[in-house]
Amino acid sequence: MYAGDIYAGHARKRTARVPEVAAERDLVVEDAATGFCGAVVGFDRSYDGEFVKLEDGRGTVRLFAMRKAAFLIDGRPVTLVRPRVAASKGPARSASGSTRVEGAPARVARGSRIWVEGLHDAALVERVWGHDLRVEGVVVEQLEGLDHLGERLAEFRPGPGRRVGVLADHLVEGSKETRMTQSLGEYVMVTGHPFVDVWEAVKPESLGIDAWPRVPRGEDWKSGVCARLGWGDTRDGWRRVQGAVTSFRDLDSTLIGAVERLVDFVTEPE
Repeated sequence: MYAGDIYAGHARKRTARVPEVAAERDLVVEDAATGFCGAVVGFDRSYDGEFVKLEDGRGTVRLFAMRKAAFLIDGRPVTLVRPRVAASKGPARSASGSTRVEGAPARVARGSRIWVEGLHDAALVERVWGHDLRVEGVVVEQLEGLDHLGERLAEFRPGPGRRVGVLADHLVEGSKETRMTQSLGEYVMVTGHPFVDVWEAVKPESLGIDAWPRVPRGEDWKSGVCARLGWGDTRDGWRRVQGAVTSFRDLDSTLIGAVERLVDFVTEPE
């Protein structure tokens, strides 16, 4: 009565192993949760973990967390991992596109400074140009708004070896910001971008949106943007904006040019 294998049918089932696939650029995958299908165009890393950027056939770019078995290839679940970076034969590049300087000793800060309007401006400049500024010994400081520019310049006293480069928002003809930054002397340079806020200088496609929404005058711009895009409050919105920027390619050319001119100005030999 006990003939045969008494354990037959009771063996523990083995869970099928989900393969790991290197997320090489242009690899087409489907997000298992939403059904969004697109090609790999980049990556991002934030306090929430690792994310992959997928672009669909209409050019829409979205971020997805690189969790286990979160994607499908030919209908089969896979876990996406970053591809291994092959040893580069050419010089390494920083986020700004400049040649990365490895192992350079710490440099004493220059007397010259770059001033930006607020915390978010400073964070984006650091994210893209931080390496370059440390190599050159340039310090970036916050103004907390252009209204303080005259007072700060009077305290700083620009001169030879003490130049000031100012990065301004909404620097367009006829704007208040343009009127406030004229005739400041040969040791002060003001550059900027045409957008109301530095958030808008981040390319929409890097954030996975079609365009930045229009917010009526009189309404707080950041709050209006977050409400229209369903981003939660402005802190949640800032995390999205900052997380979408990995290099100069994620920024509008007007901001790139403005910062590059300031860096050249404050590091130019007298």
